[in-house]
Parts: sequence; structure tokens; C-alpha cells
Amino acid sequence: MRHRKAGLKLSRKTGHLNSMFRNLVTSLLKHDRIRTTDTKAKEVRRWADHLITLAKRGDLHARRQALAIVQEPAVVHNLFEKASGRFGQTAGGYTRLAKIGPRPGDAAPMTLVELIGAEEESKKKKKGRKKAAASKTGRKKPAAKAAEPKADPAEKESKETPAPEPTKKAAD
Repeated sequence: MRHRKAGLKLSRKTGHLNSMFRNLVTSLLKHDRIRTTDTKAKEVRRWADHLITLAKRGDLHARRQALAIVQEPAVVHNLFEKASGRFGQTAGGYTRLAKIGPRPGDAAPMTLVELIGAEEESKKKKKGRKKAAASKTGRKKPAAKAAEPKADPAEKESKETPAPEPTKKAAD
């Protein structure tokens, strides 16, 4: 019987299942969205929500628990830095699942898993890119630099050192 054993099996052994979900949740926290199958997405949502709850708590024990799951310390550091600002007033439900249709190879139903607030950050990035592009096009071209005197080819050849001659091996 499976009393008190939450989670899906997905026809995998426990070690493979845990490492797969650790990889998925690490990628989700790193890139803010991932594409995966529906059943994996539903389980990754549980893992991600748990990690974000730990990050909102923010103490050392929570950080160590997150490091036991997430495989990249930089991702954990980034999560703990931004979690209170990004998810501070939200009480759960930190991820969004959007069905995107069947996978071309085997027609498995695919889902886009994304963290809430990801669209706000992408809008900020796009605005930043638009401002940068507008400033680049609106700028005047820099004045041409004064022409530097060209070195004579004879001087260039004299500065180069000749290659050392190959040594001959002694015949025994």
C-alpha cells in the first residue's frame, strides 16, 4: 500500500525520479519557465512551490534544505535574494501551468511551467532593450579618429625575431 507516499511514480525508480525532478526544478528556477509533459509539470509545481516557500522563510536552515534539492548554489542564492520581493505577498501558487499542445514526436501533451511574475520581468527586459536600441539609433556617429602613421614593412620585418633553427639529433 502507498499510505502517505505523495507524488507520482512515472514508471521510474526512486533515484531517477528524484534526480529528474531536481533537474527540472533547478531549470525552472534558473530560467523562470520550462516546457515539459503535463504529468511532470504537475509534480514540478509541488517541488517549486515548496522551494519558494523555503526561500520566503529565508533562514539558514531553509537555505540548506533548498541546497539539498537545487543543484546549483548560484540558483539558490538568486532565489533567496529575490523571493521576498517577487513572491512576498502571495500565499502559495507561485507557478502557472499553460498547456501548449501535443509534442510532435510522440503526441505527449506538453505544458509550459512558469513562475508568476516572469512576464513582468520579461516586460522590464524588453523595455530596457527598446531604450537601449533607441539610444543606439539616436546617437551620432563618433568622429573619425585621426589617421595613425603606418609603419614601414621593412621596420616590421626587422622587429620580428627569426625562428630558431631545428636541432639535429645525434645518431647512435
